[in-house]
Amino acid sequence: MAEISDIRFFNDLFVNYRLRFVRFANTYVRDLVIAEDITTESFMAYWENRENLPSDSNVPAYILTIIKNKCLNHLQHNEVRTKVYSNIQSDVSWEMQMRIMTLEACNPEQLFSFEVEKIVNDTLSTLPERTLEVFTLSRYKNKSHKEIAAELNITTKGVEFHITKALSLLRERLKDYMTFIVTFLSA
Repeated sequence: MAEISDIRFFNDLFVNYRLRFVRFANTYVRDLVIAEDITTESFMAYWENRENLPSDSNVPAYILTIIKNKCLNHLQHNEVRTKVYSNIQSDVSWEMQMRIMTLEACNPEQLFSFEVEKIVNDTLSTLPERTLEVFTLSRYKNKSHKEIAAELNITTKGVEFHITKALSLLRERLKDYMTFIVTFLSA
């Protein structure tokens, strides 16, 4: 018999307070579906705990307290989510600004020059000592083949051989840049 009176009391409570409680919750969460869910969950929480409440409990106040706490939890969860989203947006914005600044500061000629210079230096460091010496005297000290031949006590054909060897290796290592150079200079 007590069970039937509990059900009638609950039905009366639900009919009389549900809309008020939904409006109360909606005032804070500003989403009618969520407000209705919170209200329904709060009524269910009351029903599940009704036997543990003192007989003189103010049941509508009890349910409203549950609704208040569920609304608070919902809003706090949204606040955390908003902060995380804001931080992500801030990080994305910072990264975008860095990419823009980096691209604006990019000087393709300078980058290209550094890359080519590195390849040239790396290639020259792999040359045999005599070939490097001949190439350096020819290209960096602007000496003629005769002057180099006399200085190193080799023939001019020997000078030509070493220079051809160095240029051939450089041409091979810089082949990827040749297309760019031709395209860039002819544009």
